[in-house]
Amino acid sequence: MELEAKTLIKQLLEAGVHFGHQRNRWNPKMKEYIFAEKGGIYVIDLQKTVDALLKACDFLYDVARKGGSILFVGTKKQAQDIIKEAAEKSGTFYVSNRWLGGLLTNFETVRRSVARYNKIEGMKQDGSFKELSKKEESQLNKELLKLKKNLEGVREMKTLPTAIFIIDPARENIAVKEATKLHIPIVALVDTNCDPQLIDYVIPGNDDAIRSIRLITGIISDFVIRGRNEFAGGEVALEAAKAGKEVTHPEAPEEAKPALLIDDGLVEDAEAMERRFRHGKKEEKLEDEKLLRHKVPGKRPPTRRKE
Repeated sequence: MELEAKTLIKQLLEAGVHFGHQRNRWNPKMKEYIFAEKGGIYVIDLQKTVDALLKACDFLYDVARKGGSILFVGTKKQAQDIIKEAAEKSGTFYVSNRWLGGLLTNFETVRRSVARYNKIEGMKQDGSFKELSKKEESQLNKELLKLKKNLEGVREMKTLPTAIFIIDPARENIAVKEATKLHIPIVALVDTNCDPQLIDYVIPGNDDAIRSIRLITGIISDFVIRGRNEFAGGEVALEAAKAGKEVTHPEAPEEAKPALLIDDGLVEDAEAMERRFRHGKKEEKLEDEKLLRHKVPGKRPPTRRKE
């Protein structure tokens, strides 16, 4: 068990999860999650990150296992594609472009916008656009594009989510306020510039680096998938019981929750992911260099002198 824990910490280390913000941008409330300061940058305690990640995964696993819905939120450039990919993979809802004010607290109005989105798309599919003038068709296409961009991830969300997972709660402060007002539990990847007291399940870590976001989000989505699969299996068994059919499958042990630190599959996935990053993701390396320069003012990569 100790070996797997060290391996996971190694993956977090290689993904840069331990890098916090520079000293003058920190939030003092994050002090308990900080391990040290190096070169003007706070270093996050990865052992606390692992412990917090375990609690967050257990919580979201239970939500998914009981049939609850989860909303993934990440609108910053580094997180958009990762959040969308992870949400589609795990069958959850997502917001990756822009958080619409009132998405949770004014949910009925958002549902009317979704109905408008469905109506225009239906008109386009059944050929109704052909009966319109070019100007009207152009206006509807622009409206459809805008609605799709902002509502695609929550199009099928008929009710408020049971829980919400956020990348960078400081940026998504409106989402945090709305979820808090409605008492919706929040799980978040929290950097050293954020307020952890606003979050129910804090995962201390770098919320700027692509590799960090991808690794944490990937682990979260894996646990959600397992919970949803268990819920689906229970639904099948219930339907079979109602139909009077016998369901033959081995009973799950009482402690059926997946263990984060001893899961070889997760460790192997992280290792494979890290190999892909090291050998094929040059653009992500350049992005991380830009972020490092952003976090340490005045730090520039060495330039070759012209002779």
